[in-house]
Amino acid sequence: MNGDDAHSMMESQYIQRHHRHNIRDDQCTSALVKHIKAPVHLVWSLVRRFDQPQKYKPFVSRCIMKGDLGIGSVREVNVKSGLPATSSTERLELLDDEEHILGIKIVGGDHRLRNYSSIMTVHPEVIEGRPGTMVIESFVVDVPEGNTTDETCYFVEALIRCNLKSLADVSERMAVMDQTQPINRY
Repeated sequence: MNGDDAHSMMESQYIQRHHRHNIRDDQCTSALVKHIKAPVHLVWSLVRRFDQPQKYKPFVSRCIMKGDLGIGSVREVNVKSGLPATSSTERLELLDDEEHILGIKIVGGDHRLRNYSSIMTVHPEVIEGRPGTMVIESFVVDVPEGNTTDETCYFVEALIRCNLKSLADVSERMAVMDQTQPINRY
């Protein structure tokens, strides 16, 4: 088995274990994978910050928290111009620091992502002989009236790909600078 086959097998196992969504006929779902050349603790320090998604999500301009960062807390996210939305209200559904799992659900906002929920998992791996991270993000969302399943999945996947690329860029820059401490809250 070559390295690519081993990666694919690990990805499949993680997706089967952590990324199960109950999907209806009027919804679409997908899972995306990104390999990041930075240690898992550094990547997780960015992902787990439900209160600061703008640290790596390029479409987020501001985040206002309602709650204590525990399960059930809500954030109001302002979206930068260029997207068909200005705000999103999101609830923290799962935060597991042992397994490195983050789950969110969109509960409001001026967009068409209805019944959207996502699970993001962060896994250690070795990339080119160095500590690296495999990030998997999966989602389920309603297909809006007037759109196809393919169009909806394509749009959401494009947003997630952009977020994952930005997460890789920020994490890898921090790893090079050896800034491995979690980012401060303020």
